Order: sequence, then structure tokens, then C-alpha cells
Amino acid sequence: MVAKPLCPLYKNIIKPLDRARYPELRYIIQVNLEDRRNKKLRDPDALLEYIDAQMVDKEKYYILLDEVQMVKEFEDVLNSYLHVENAEVYVTGSNARFLSKDVITEFRGRGWEIRIHPLSFSEYYEVVGGEMRQALEIYYLYGGLPAVVQMESPEAKQNYLREIYETVYLKDVLDRNRLKNPEGMKELVRLLASTIGSCTNVLKISNTFKSAGGIEISGNTISKYLEYLQDSFIISEALRYDVKGRKYIGAGTKYYFEDLGIRNAVLDFRQIEYTHIMENVIYNELRKQGYGVDVGVVESFKRDENGKLQRRNLEIDFVVNRHDERLYIQSAYALPDKEKEDQEQASLLNVNDGFRKLIIVGDRYRSGYNEEGILIMSLSDFLLGKENKG
Repeated sequence: MVAKPLCPLYKNIIKPLDRARYPELRYIIQVNLEDRRNKKLRDPDALLEYIDAQMVDKEKYYILLDEVQMVKEFEDVLNSYLHVENAEVYVTGSNARFLSKDVITEFRGRGWEIRIHPLSFSEYYEVVGGEMRQALEIYYLYGGLPAVVQMESPEAKQNYLREIYETVYLKDVLDRNRLKNPEGMKELVRLLASTIGSCTNVLKISNTFKSAGGIEISGNTISKYLEYLQDSFIISEALRYDVKGRKYIGAGTKYYFEDLGIRNAVLDFRQIEYTHIMENVIYNELRKQGYGVDVGVVESFKRDENGKLQRRNLEIDFVVNRHDERLYIQSAYALPDKEKEDQEQASLLNVNDGFRKLIIVGDRYRSGYNEEGILIMSLSDFLLGKENKG
């Protein structure tokens, strides 16, 4: 099951293929249930009858159903093909009924979720080309939704992102969860958008609301709202992890947006902070590569000017894990001098294990290892996969 439309996949990849070379493509049954001409097929019995009528032999059939949430009792339709050996069903949905974990939970063990993210920078750059730095700045601003990438003017991109946030993302969250305080949810999304990359918690968010605008939302409600936003793939969280203690720390979480264009639309494109946006881009890239991503905390001891030993906690922007692989990563928009480099690598040097350590720099930077054995590389090299080649 996937949470994005299959229509572009079918039109741009499957349909143009040579069916003489790929005879199995003759056995694709594709239905776009959002299409008005398929209104009758939104009835579950009519849809079943339509599909069954096309499965005329024992060959393997691939059934592609777009916007399946428009079918009443669509779960029953999908369950009808669970034990049909020559049927493989792919379904998509784009409203909150389908963008939640409820459907995934319901079909656990009987299906697979294929998470389709917005375009990564490497995918985006493959489409747009041009000067790397300019492409990256545009990506920072408008994100990687395919429809946005195809638009020419900044006005069109901004209008589309504002509209899709208001009429799809936000509306679906409000409708599905029957929220009685829509303004509270809107303010929470704005707050998260303005503080990406900042460590926060429910109490801190609640106090911010009280001090900023007199809005009172209970901690329990805020927790639920955060869960709704994650279920709808608007935001993702990174938990704090004690590297030396090898345990998660309950206090503090960072939230990042799945798409930066949506994040910027929430703030009406007024708060473009490249340092934090760069961190969000790195987080999304790591998630797309299949890493689990946490925020690291490492204990450090240093003597003060009086010779007294002082204990402090240093932060590692990302502690990432994939199978038996681990990376420690710092995000630095610029490394203008040795002092800044020392500051960025301080937390990394306090990790005493053999896993790789990496500083990603937003400025143009010639990638290479420093004298401490830390790989320092440019953001563009990292996003284009050169870190895995060198």
C-alpha cells in the first residue's frame, strides 16, 4: 500500500513500455477512482465485478487502484483478493483516512507499505539540472513535490503549496480527527515550522502558546496533535539518544517536515532560515536512505580556568543506524575557520567507538578527512551520494 497516487507511475513508466518485450504488462488492471467517469466503480460490489470480469485466465494480474479511499468499505474489496493467487493489488490514497497508520495496522501481515517520499535533491536535480547552488536554494524553498517541480513561476509554486497544505494536508487532519480546536492545530503546525531542528517537548510547546498568544492547550491535547501530524506524514520526529549510556532520553524531541515546500507554505514563505532548512534536508535524505535517525547526546568533561573538572552534554545533530552500520553526523552551514571546525567536531571527538564521523558543510567545500579522521564534505556531495563512493 502506498500513500501517494500511482497515476504518474502508470502513465510515465509502465504505460510507455514496449508490451511486446514485457508481456506481463498486458495483465495490468488500473482504475483511477478519483475520475468522475469511474464513479460507478466507487461501489464496492461494482468494483469487484469490474475487476473479476477482466481476470479471464490464470495469468498473474496486477491491480492498480488509485484513491481507493473513495470506495465505501474498500477494506472488504482488498480482503477479497488476499487469497486470489494470481492477483497482486497495489492501492493508493491521499486523504487522512488513508494517510494514517490505521490502514497499515489493519493489513499488517497481509500487505506491505511502500512509503513514497517527496523527491530527494538528487532526484530533483536530475530533472532540473543547471547550476548546483541555485538548484539547491530553489529546493530549500519549494521542496520536492513532483507537481511543484514541473511549475515554472515562483507564484505558481507558492500558490500550489499553500493550497495543498490548506485543502489537503490540514483539512484531512482536522476532518479525520474531528478536532474541536482547529486554530490550536494550525498554531502548532506554525510553531513546529518555525522551530525545525530545535529540541522541544510538550511542556515547552504549551508554555510557548501561553506566553505568545494566550492560547491554552493541554499537554495531552498537544501530544495527540503531534501524533496526528506524524500519522499524516506532515512531520517526523527524532528522539534524543544518550550515546555513551546507550539509551533514549525522555526529555526533548526534534521535529522535521517531510517536505520543505509545505513547511515554508505554513509560514507563508517568510521565515527561510538556511541553517535549519539544511538540517531538515539532511534528515530527510537519511530517512529516505533507510536510516533510523536520532539526535545524539554525549557526555564531556573539561577543566575550567580554575582547574575544576566540569561536566557538560554536547549534541550530535544526527546519530543514524542502518543494520550494523552507524554514522555520527554534524550539520554546519559554514566552516569559516578552525575555531568553527573545532566547535563542530567537539561532540564527535567525545564518541569513543569505531563508527564513522561526518561533518556536512553547506558552503562549497572540497571533501576530505581532517587530521582527526573526520570526513568533512559539502552538502551537495552528500546529497548526490558521493559520501558512499569515497
